[in-house]
Amino acid sequence: MATLETSFAKNRANSLIARLLYGANVDRNAKARARVGLAILAFTLVYAAIAAKLVYFGVMSDGAANKRFTPQDAVATARPDIVDRNGEILATDVRTPSLFAEPRKIIDVDEAVELLTATLPDLDANELRERLSSKRGFIWLKREITPKQQQDIHRLGIPGVGFLTENKRVYPNGAVVSHVIGHVNIDNQGIAGIEKWLDARGLADLHMAGFATDRLQKPVELAVDLRVQHALRDELNAALLRYKVKVAAAGLITDVRTGEVVAMVSVPDYDPNNPKEALDPTRINRLTTGVFEMGSTFKALTMAMALDSGKIGLSSSFDARTPLRYGKFEINDYHAQRRILSVPEIFTYSSNIGTAKMALSLGVDYHKAFLRKMGQLERLTTEIPESAMPLVPKNWGELNTVTIAFGHGIAVAPLQAVMAVGALMNGGKLIPPTFLKRTEAEAAEFAKQVVKPETSDRMRYLMRLNAEKGSAKKVDIPGYYAGGKTGTAEKVVNGHYSKTKLLTTFMAVLPADAPRYLVTIILDEPQPTPETKGYATSGWNAAPTAGQVVERIAPMLGITPRFDLPTADKQILAVTAGIR
Repeated sequence: MATLETSFAKNRANSLIARLLYGANVDRNAKARARVGLAILAFTLVYAAIAAKLVYFGVMSDGAANKRFTPQDAVATARPDIVDRNGEILATDVRTPSLFAEPRKIIDVDEAVELLTATLPDLDANELRERLSSKRGFIWLKREITPKQQQDIHRLGIPGVGFLTENKRVYPNGAVVSHVIGHVNIDNQGIAGIEKWLDARGLADLHMAGFATDRLQKPVELAVDLRVQHALRDELNAALLRYKVKVAAAGLITDVRTGEVVAMVSVPDYDPNNPKEALDPTRINRLTTGVFEMGSTFKALTMAMALDSGKIGLSSSFDARTPLRYGKFEINDYHAQRRILSVPEIFTYSSNIGTAKMALSLGVDYHKAFLRKMGQLERLTTEIPESAMPLVPKNWGELNTVTIAFGHGIAVAPLQAVMAVGALMNGGKLIPPTFLKRTEAEAAEFAKQVVKPETSDRMRYLMRLNAEKGSAKKVDIPGYYAGGKTGTAEKVVNGHYSKTKLLTTFMAVLPADAPRYLVTIILDEPQPTPETKGYATSGWNAAPTAGQVVERIAPMLGITPRFDLPTADKQILAVTAGIR
């Protein structure tokens, strides 16, 4: 009985559903037609969705929807443009195809190897066969192929072989700015210079997260002026030939008010479009990764220390009649005057004896503390990751102070020394150097007062005086009122100072009465020539090179020539209270 009631209930339910779907009194043929119509509608919707997807893929062939993302491809995404201070592009990305394969989908490995090696002869056939025979889901075959190669391979129609569009880093100026910008690897990851700094600032993390794949990233603005960089590099390459420089040449142009590096060149350099050149040890950046004894340019620091102490003034004098002796060591003057010298004379004659006696009068601890305050005893940190630790005596005694006073016995990165001398020119404020654009107001936040403003006035006077009467005469370009200091250091060879292998340095400030820029030139092992009358010291090679650089870059930097200016004592010290 219960079974009959259940069956009856089901029949009534089915009858109700049939009436709702097909209406009352509909025959079996109508039911069949309705079912066929429903099936046709379902298939139509499915095929419409497939067609829409195909159209989408056709329109978006270069877009994210058609792109197969892999770990390798995720890294090689977009990087922001790098531009100079005037907006000139120094580094940018271009879209380029790369060839990949999916070994599991390769039908005939031998055929694929034969066809691919015929189109790309630089592929190793044995290695390619081994890789295509693996069971891996994805492999790179060749990164950054040409459009012609892509077209040729596409025509081969090899199953399991395809292309991914990547971002390739391009440096339009080649080697000109290489040591500032650095370069990237095949995955567009920065591995040197500003490029590496960018990744350290989080760009690599953005890549991996997929947030740096577009070209809308804000360009990175550097302090470098491409015009000035070209001029500096040109003059350094000319100096290599003119003075028969055996090893290298380098130069810096910095803004003493902001700490900006306006130009930095170290030659021989390399083309970042061909990063393999960077592996050559002769092409290192000597201005940040090298450390050198800076010779007599270091006397500017000793002189500033003495004047800033208040115990020594411009009218003070020191006995330079006889050499200084320490055991088997004897300290002499290159331009020996054999008499008592005033402080300005010690600077213009570049007296080792007078400079050493000034340092000794203040003591070893005072000297060491001053150099630490000037940032010379610790590693210099800038945006460029490559930097060297200075070489400082472990046991700093009186003899160390004597030699360090005139630039021997301590080795620092040239940019480090430039930072300190810049502070002596700008009113006494030590400003950390930067390769990014920075205003004077922004620089003031980082500045640290290390010497009195009046000490800076006197140092600018001495620099200008040296251009008028001393060893810096060759930087005295009419109209620009430059000042400077020479430096010649004997290089250490096999633990001993060499008399024939010299490192010559020159630092020029312009204009000396209202300093804006510091120009530094370094020549590593210049040779005596007829033009230099048989000399190889700084005044005969680094100084004239600096003069030529000043003459070329001053108009670019907006420095207006001024003629018939008074001498240093009237132009600079006349406005300073208490000349003595």
